[in-house]
Formats: sequence, C-alpha cells, structure tokens
Amino acid sequence: MTRVLVTGALGFVGPYLVEALRRSYGNNVEIIATAKDAAHHALLGPVKAVDVTDVAALEAAIAGANPTHVMNLAGIAAPSAANADPEEAWRVHLHGTLNLARAILKRAPDCWLIHVGSGLVYGENTKAGRPLDENALLAPLDEYSATKAAADLALGALTRSGLKCIRLRPFNHTGPGQSEAFVVPAFALQIARIEARLAPPVIRVGNLDAQRDFLDVRDVANAYALVMRNLERLESGTVLNIASGIPRRISEILTGLVAKSRVEISIERDPTRQRPGELPIAVGDAGRARKLLHWKPEHPFEDTLTAVLNDCRARAVQ
Repeated sequence: MTRVLVTGALGFVGPYLVEALRRSYGNNVEIIATAKDAAHHALLGPVKAVDVTDVAALEAAIAGANPTHVMNLAGIAAPSAANADPEEAWRVHLHGTLNLARAILKRAPDCWLIHVGSGLVYGENTKAGRPLDENALLAPLDEYSATKAAADLALGALTRSGLKCIRLRPFNHTGPGQSEAFVVPAFALQIARIEARLAPPVIRVGNLDAQRDFLDVRDVANAYALVMRNLERLESGTVLNIASGIPRRISEILTGLVAKSRVEISIERDPTRQRPGELPIAVGDAGRARKLLHWKPEHPFEDTLTAVLNDCRARAVQ
C-alpha cells in the first residue's frame, strides 16, 4: 500500500493533488492529509494538525504514519504575504522544510520527499525572456523566492546524506478555489461582484504588461502524481520544472475574462496596485518533465479562465 503524507493539504493545490493521486492509484493509496490546524474537509476527510515548524510534531507524524511518500505543499502561498512577513517566510519555507527532511531521515529513511518549490527562484534570469530549464542559475529577487531557493538548495545538499527527494519548481497556476491574492481570481472576483451589482462596473488594475507562464491547477496536480508514479526513473535530487513554456501577458488574461462578462465593464489604471520591481517576464521550460514523466498540460487556458470565473461568481454571492 502506498501511504502518502501531504503537508499543507488545505491549501489551494491540496484537494486537486488528492484527487489526482486517487485517480492514479485507486484503492491502493492511503492519504494522510495534514495542515497547520486540524479540520475536516469534504474531499480530504479529517485533516491532522501538523505544523512544519514544530520538530516534535513532525517527528511524531512521520513515525506514526510511516509514509512511503511525503508531498510537501506547506508554505506561504502568496509571494506578497511572504514578503510582508519575511521572518515567518524563512521560518516556514526554509526551516520548516529542513525540519520535515530531517524527520524523514530520522523516522522513515526509505520514504521519498517530493518537495514543491517555485519557478520564481530563477528571478533575475527570467528577464532574458526565454523559457528557463532546470540548469538556469537561481537568482531570487525577493523574500518569497529567496526562502524558496534556500529550501531547494538545502534539500539538494541533504540528498548526499541519504534523503530521497525530488524538487519541483512549478510556475504560475490557477483554477477554482484560488485566493484573490493571485491575479486571475483577483480579476475574476471583481467581474463577478460587478455582475452581482455588488460593485461599480470598473476594474482597477496595476501593471498589465508583465508576462507569466500559467497552467491549470489540475495539470500541475497531475504532474505531481506522475512524479510519484515514475520514481524508478528519477534520481534522488532531481529537479523538475512544471511549466507550459507559453508567456501570457496579464492584459490578455484580463481581456479574456472581461469578454466572458455578462455586463459592460471598463478598466482603469490604479497606481496603488503597481508592484515596484515586478519581473517583466517569467517562463519555464518543462522539457525534462515531458521526457521523464511523459507529462504535458492538457487543459486549454480558455477553459481554465471560464472555470475560475464561474467559481468566483458563486463565491461573490455567498
């Protein structure tokens, strides 16, 4: 029986990952969902309280579950939140990840750790404009990406001590259920509130010229599940980008969402929404994942936008 302990299971990606694992493994998988606070989730069932910054709690969870795999989704999802509280970002992203890795080495040394980092670790190098593969140097530009890069490098070093680990670097992904701290649901919720007559018919925006590599969250979750299914062909320490390779301008995403609106909407620039130092472009090359996992995105981005907007319509009137 495959036993998967998932940290950060109550985050945006967690339920999608669990669905992907159940599709892949059927009845041959046991999923131990954990999060900072205990809860009960409609899909996940009971979620156990495990804080990655608590060494004793982590060791107890690993020893009790004796997992074959750990999927580490724990973290501060929004870069803006991590940058606003850098001490917490370092505590969770770096030290929490190290706590988890060391607990695995101590309590379940045969367990695989699949760690979810971020494509933002490439930072300065994304400005070249070309899709970056895993050989690109890490050059983080803010607290969020620096803490993610530090955890990524620390895990690479721990593989020399016997840690069985795969490091994933996903680029932007979106879908129903994502917080409005992220650009696609932020636009979609504004549209939904306008349609519901809860806001005037104006969307206020910051910089729309930036280009990002967007994926549907279901494709990302499928990639994570495929990593587990293909560990026999992956060496410990392997790094995999999860990306579409397609740059999408933020203005085009907004235009696409507004075109789906049921009412007339105008767009206004808001200087307070500008982000100083924002990367002009960030695109990943996922050729290694295509080769090793036979993975590729399957969900058309237009369908993803429609799904997000419909989800936000339901949320706006709750």
